[in-house]
Amino acid sequence: MVNNIKTVFSIKDLENLSGIKAHTIRIWEKRYNILEPMRTDTNIRLYNLQNLQKLLNITLLHEYGYKISKIATYPEEKIPQLVREIISKKNSQNYAITSFKMAMMNFDQELFFNTFDWLISEKTFKEVFKDHFLPLLKELGLLWQSETITPANEHFMSHLIKQKILIYTESLQIQKPTKTDRIFVLSLPLNEIHQIGLLYLQYEILSRGYKTIYLGESMPIENLQDLTKHFENITFVSFMTIQPDRNVINQYVRSMGQKLLQNNNEIWLMGKMVEHIDRKVLPERIHIFDSMEETMERF
Repeated sequence: MVNNIKTVFSIKDLENLSGIKAHTIRIWEKRYNILEPMRTDTNIRLYNLQNLQKLLNITLLHEYGYKISKIATYPEEKIPQLVREIISKKNSQNYAITSFKMAMMNFDQELFFNTFDWLISEKTFKEVFKDHFLPLLKELGLLWQSETITPANEHFMSHLIKQKILIYTESLQIQKPTKTDRIFVLSLPLNEIHQIGLLYLQYEILSRGYKTIYLGESMPIENLQDLTKHFENITFVSFMTIQPDRNVINQYVRSMGQKLLQNNNEIWLMGKMVEHIDRKVLPERIHIFDSMEETMERF
């Protein structure tokens, strides 16, 4: 596991994590000496976590109007101090995402919790998820694909976000449902393991007063069919992030329809793979949503 944890970064990694182009980082280094990279025998720049943290802080200051020429004159300890002053003005979005990134790179649970606690003191959980967790998760996917972060980094952060969703979900689950005309069953297809979207959707559904049954990952259609013997007016909800494969997804959706659409049941589908579903031949009670926001408008 230790070998999979990234502690040295290329200039391309810094670009991906900070949003500052590698060309600009080189200029800032050469002109203002803001970072001190290590160099390989072949003169390739390499950066440590301290370099990354400093660049993320400088990026935040730069976004709030500080000139690089001015930042470069500050002593090392003044940069984090200025960042803290920005935080105190409640300019939270960029700071929070930067802070969550550093928590991820350092495997720092305390920083994650402190940042979350600061946000939740000012916002609802829905706002924290929409304004901070959702953009962060989208960025993590890109960082993972570009090998800027390792699976260990991504799993660490995803687990902490899941943990927060579950805590806030439980506070709703213990309340009696106020709407009894429909029940929502949430599951993922076989070999689908990406649960965060589905977990958060459960929170949203519960907050609207409905009862939910969460079945989680890799659930066969036949097992979902068993619930039709126990409940009526079921809405089956599923996220399709990497499964089913695009070559079989239409067959899979047809099978869902044949086995699950008794009575007034419905099927709601969302996730990256739904773009491969042929919508022209869908039964009327199978609904495809292209975003979480679109799903919420359905209520």
